[in-house]
Amino acid sequence: MLLVDRRPRFGIKSVDTFSTAISFTGCYFRGLCTMKEGGMDDSVDFSAISCEKLPVLPPIVARNGQKCSSSEVQATPEIEKKYVHRVYDAIAPHFSSTRFAKWPKVQTFLNSLPSGSLVLDAGCGNGKYLGLNPNCYFIGCDISAPLINICADKGHEVLVADAVNLPYRSGYGDAAISIAVLHHLSTEIRRKKAVEELIRVVKPGGLVLITVWAREQEDKALVNKWTPLNQKYLEEWIGPGSPRVRSSSSSFSLKSIPETEENCAVEQLKDVDEESAGKTPHEITCSNSSDGHSPLDSTNKASSLYQQEYFVPWHLPYHRAEVSGASVNAVANGLARKDDKKGAVVYDRYYHVFSEGELERLVSGVDGSVIIDRFYDKSNWCIILEKTSS
Repeated sequence: MLLVDRRPRFGIKSVDTFSTAISFTGCYFRGLCTMKEGGMDDSVDFSAISCEKLPVLPPIVARNGQKCSSSEVQATPEIEKKYVHRVYDAIAPHFSSTRFAKWPKVQTFLNSLPSGSLVLDAGCGNGKYLGLNPNCYFIGCDISAPLINICADKGHEVLVADAVNLPYRSGYGDAAISIAVLHHLSTEIRRKKAVEELIRVVKPGGLVLITVWAREQEDKALVNKWTPLNQKYLEEWIGPGSPRVRSSSSSFSLKSIPETEENCAVEQLKDVDEESAGKTPHEITCSNSSDGHSPLDSTNKASSLYQQEYFVPWHLPYHRAEVSGASVNAVANGLARKDDKKGAVVYDRYYHVFSEGELERLVSGVDGSVIIDRFYDKSNWCIILEKTSS
């Protein structure tokens, strides 16, 4: 009961109010970062504040006095803003309605935690894992304010925050989970930073479960529905020289972890860069093809073994798109496209799918933790870490 007494109550409205105050005063969100005892100011009119104005929380200060994130990591790449953040904001209600089944492996992990554990869910989505173990306490965060609002309506304790800059003091939680989040981060340094944050916010001896989409998908036909990123997208959004070549004879160090396994797929795509310039992923796929098949189909089939950067479509039914009206603007702005045949607005989501062994190499370069389990489950690579030092 001691943990219950110490836990603050910070529903979405309180977080919204306090975070909005931060944007005007420049103060840090210390109520959550330090979990000091005490409540929020009830005199504020919560109804006057829109959840759409929820900001990403500012960088917190680590115990060594340095900011937890470098400016390089904190600056969200445009590809994530456009093809992750804005997309999930737009599809949140429909996405949430499809996310209710719990993965058995995640259930097993959460149910194995000691009674009274505080679990931090980074990238909680619609909150389907929050409260799964009734003997534990959960705090969720996600970059999408609409998804956080859905969680709050269910009574969960949640807030808007970035996976590479978690708003908790070091060593606060007993365990943390990151389910299907890291593959939405477009650079290696951001993926590594997200892992570092998960380890930082748990206590020594605390466990961290991470799952990511695998390049080695069980359903091979599913991959054919994805649009590989060509060289233009990779250079514009991920950086010149990405993906980097990995020599078959090289020894691997964390500093040389590639964005893709090999560069051959991108080299083969260079010839179509000029005609692809300025087009949407769908236009790139369908250009110069009357039957809707990509002119790159043969190239994609040959190189799919090595491809790791994709746009994955999300079909938002017309009747669901009308709920918010946001899709009308999305189509007009080129963020989405209409598919009258399927009666849906189609959004493209950015994914970096992980190759076998890549997640292990990534986390192995993070200090203060050890790998205690790793496995493949439902087309995902999964890993469990234990924090070894504070």
